[in-house]
Amino acid sequence: MDRITRKELKTDKFVTEVSETVEFFATHRREIIRYGAIILAGLVLLAAGSWYRRHQRALRQEALNQALAIYNAPVGQTGNPFLPGYPSEEEKNKAALKAFSELAARHPRSPEGLIAIYYLGTMAADRGDLAEAERRLKQVAESRQAHYASLAKIALSDIYRAQGKLGEAEKLLRSLIDKPTDFVSKEHATILLAELIKDRRPEEARKLLEPLRTERSVISRHSLSLLAEIPPK
Repeated sequence: MDRITRKELKTDKFVTEVSETVEFFATHRREIIRYGAIILAGLVLLAAGSWYRRHQRALRQEALNQALAIYNAPVGQTGNPFLPGYPSEEEKNKAALKAFSELAARHPRSPEGLIAIYYLGTMAADRGDLAEAERRLKQVAESRQAHYASLAKIALSDIYRAQGKLGEAEKLLRSLIDKPTDFVSKEHATILLAELIKDRRPEEARKLLEPLRTERSVISRHSLSLLAEIPPK
């Protein structure tokens, strides 16, 4: 036994382990194949599901791009065959409304669907249908997509302001100050709130705006301009 080298010991151990593995496989061959097939099928389904989700997202994005292209299309002849125009604003809005409505109906909870609903809300506001605008924008504002929800809250605060629901508008803007997003900054929401309350509570509006005077140029300009509209103490 002393003459057996370390290499031989490793080799013997390896042979033993292989033999035991072969014996185990022979004994449990049916179970191994069965459960191996289940695991493999699960991996295939996972890969297929990932591909399907990517494919569906690409289809939603294409539908959104087409709807936005209609929304931003010019009215009248453009002279460019790759940029066709619509004969009238009414025809263009009708086509955009159809495209956004179809996307919103098919995928109401997706990011693309929420963007479509947002545009449906702003289009309703443009034509004076404030009830429809409120309904659409609330769908987005109450969604779990924080970035899109913040944009909808800004638009919805304008709707409430137009309806005389100043308390509701103020509540939305304060929620954005407490929880800003990449799309709506705390400073932006603060300026909008100050603008909303400046006639009713000028001192509070002034307190909101004063710290913003030294912020970056755009914020500073807006705050200074708004401060100039507030009557002196």
